[in-house]
Amino acid sequence: MRYFRLFRNLSNWYLYLAVKFSLTDRDPLLFRARNRIFIEVPRRLLHEFKEIFMEQCYTRGLGMPIPDSPTVIDIGANAGFFSLFAASRFHDPRILSFETIESNFGQLRRNRDLNRNCNMSCHNQAVFGHHGEILLTYSRDDGFTTSATVLGKFSKDDITVQVPCITLDEIFKDNGLKNCDLLKMDCEGSEYSILYNCPREHLSWIGQMAIEVHQGSRPEQNIEVLTEYLRGAGFQVRRHDHMVWAWHE
Repeated sequence: MRYFRLFRNLSNWYLYLAVKFSLTDRDPLLFRARNRIFIEVPRRLLHEFKEIFMEQCYTRGLGMPIPDSPTVIDIGANAGFFSLFAASRFHDPRILSFETIESNFGQLRRNRDLNRNCNMSCHNQAVFGHHGEILLTYSRDDGFTTSATVLGKFSKDDITVQVPCITLDEIFKDNGLKNCDLLKMDCEGSEYSILYNCPREHLSWIGQMAIEVHQGSRPEQNIEVLTEYLRGAGFQVRRHDHMVWAWHE
C-alpha cells in the first residue's frame, strides 16, 4: 500500500527508490507531486516525508471527505510536508502553516517559495492556549527538529527557547476565518492547551481534525481525556495508536 501511494502521489516516484537502493547521493531531494507541487526534502527528514506521502499518517483516519476549496490549518508544520501534501491532494486549498523553530521554518518557507501558485501562508509562530510566549525544549543535535515540546526538559544537553505564540482563536480572527475544513496538529504537547482553551463556538467551526497526541505528566494530558473532551464538544472521534481524528457529521 505504501508503494501504491508513492506511485499515486508522486510523478518522480523513482527518486525515492534511487535513495532507497543508494543509487543517488542528492541532498536535498526534490520530489514532484502529480499536480506539479514540488517538495524539497533534506535527507535528514526523509522519514517524515515518507510518513506523510506514503503512509498518509495524518489523513488515513479522516471521517469525512475533504470538500473542494478547503481551508487547512497546519499547526506544527515543520518543513511543510503536510501542507504540500494537502496542496497536492485537495482541490484549490487555502493553507495556513504554523512553525516556530527557525531551522524548520526556513525549509517551510523554501517549500512555499517553490510553489508560488499555492495559496499557502507561512507563520513563524507557535500556537498555544494563550497569547504571548512559551518555552520549548528540543535536542541540541537536531538541526531540523521534530520534537520541540512544551512538556518539559529531557536532558542537560537539550536547548530551551522562548518563542512567541498565538491562539487558535486568534488564527480565526486574524485571517478572517469562519470555518476550517481540516485542522492538522503535530505540536508535541501543545494540542491540549490549544484545544482546551479554544472557545466552543470556534471549535464548532472546525470540520475535521487530525491530531498526533503526546503523553504529558498532568491528568488532562493524555489521549483518553482529550478524546472525551472532543466528544463533549460534539465531535465524532476515531483513535489509532497516538493519533486522534475528530469530525462533525
